[in-house]
Amino acid sequence: MKKWSVMALASVFLVSTLSATAANDVGGENQDTNNPEDLQLGVDVLLEDELDEIKDKNVGLITNPTGVNQNLNSIVDVLHQHQDVNLVSLYGPEHGVRGDAQAGDDVEYYIDERTGLPVYSLYGDTRKPTPAMLEDVDILLFDIQDVGARFYTYIYTMAYAMEAAGENDIGMMVLDRPNPLSGLGVEGPVLEPEYSSFVGMYPIPLHHGMTVGELAMLFNEEFNLDADLTVVEMEGWEREMYYDDTPLEWVLPSPNMPTFDTSIVYPGAALIEGTNVSEGRGTTKPFELIGAPFIDGTELAEDLNALDLPGVQFRAAYFTPMFSKHEGELSGGIEIHVQDLEEYEPIETGLHIVKMIHDTYPDEFEFTDFFDSLIGNSWIREELENGTAIEEITGMWEEELEEFKQTRIDYLLYFDGVSEIKALVEDYVEQGAFANEEAARAWLNHMTTVERFEQQGNMGKVVEHMESLYHLLDHQQENDLISEDAYHTLKEDVDTFMMQWQ
Repeated sequence: MKKWSVMALASVFLVSTLSATAANDVGGENQDTNNPEDLQLGVDVLLEDELDEIKDKNVGLITNPTGVNQNLNSIVDVLHQHQDVNLVSLYGPEHGVRGDAQAGDDVEYYIDERTGLPVYSLYGDTRKPTPAMLEDVDILLFDIQDVGARFYTYIYTMAYAMEAAGENDIGMMVLDRPNPLSGLGVEGPVLEPEYSSFVGMYPIPLHHGMTVGELAMLFNEEFNLDADLTVVEMEGWEREMYYDDTPLEWVLPSPNMPTFDTSIVYPGAALIEGTNVSEGRGTTKPFELIGAPFIDGTELAEDLNALDLPGVQFRAAYFTPMFSKHEGELSGGIEIHVQDLEEYEPIETGLHIVKMIHDTYPDEFEFTDFFDSLIGNSWIREELENGTAIEEITGMWEEELEEFKQTRIDYLLYFDGVSEIKALVEDYVEQGAFANEEAARAWLNHMTTVERFEQQGNMGKVVEHMESLYHLLDHQQENDLISEDAYHTLKEDVDTFMMQWQ
């Protein structure tokens, strides 16, 4: 039987102001009302409230430089020095435990100089922990910051570890961290199983809108990993939060993910990796800079800006990569400037960039086999080669994307409950905002039903019944059964509630 448990249950129904809006720029002008103590990472919850879960057990730790607590102390050092924790081994994903390996470089077995612990590589010839690696381990901990894109490899290191934990009858614990791109956006094609690889093992979309803890639960249940899984939830994180809405410092998840701005463009800009155009590796702005020696940067920027894509502008840029593609060659291209996070669509923007370069430079531009692995199918490349419009391509993946969204609902840990909407309805009933008793009763009965499904954890039914409120609102407005103030306020709150599930 697949098993998972969740700590800090009070945080499942985090209560936040339903009218709060997501951040709308990348420039640090968001109104952040949270104090540092308002948000606790999974590692902090573990150390402060749940230490008994690992006390007197031999602990194996999968982490990298992002595995830090609120004070930026490495979880490796914190656990190693803790008198009640017996840390026995470390496991490094791509780039290694200390983050000193470049993308694609194998990481070998070694002894960590600071702790004297063995460090096993989970990137290279061995990606799944072997029985020998786990011989002295009672429980595996995973604490790594993800960036919210399907092709970022850390989530598959986690999945392999979960599978190994299940096979070797040891516990698996995931310490949760924020999705830097918020927990709302879900975009892009769902991976086709025949394109499964280490940059996309499971049928999830490019931009999944989930935390690593939520993904762990989904992987475990939907793909039969059979891990005895515990997710240690964060406290104080809300789905609409981008990384710069939190009090957390940005720690490089990998050498080519230097800033929060990088993570914003990454889900779409990384598609350039599957072409002969530079994605900016070897510059100070990987994935924000895109170009090649054969590209006229001014022309490309003008053509892309003429598309008037939402939330983004392009600046002509010229750069010389110090390594990777076009090393030492002056390359013309663009810099991506995201100006509105709520409007920006990373996957569609990335495809528009690929298409524009493909169409403008047909003799020089080339796809590589890696493009299909990144996008998760072959048909999108074929449609681009055939000249199909991006708007038509995005419509082709909507059905599978909607199916994933329905599956995803069952694994979301952080969401606003219906209690505030129910309380608002009750206030409007007292104020006489409904024309008669029957109109008021229709709302109260509906909210009672939704609340019951929420308490049962049946979020599919919650979403289904909340969607029907739109019909009730429109019917009551058209028949003068609800005041204009109540109509607009309730519609806004239902919209905000539904955003977290769509």
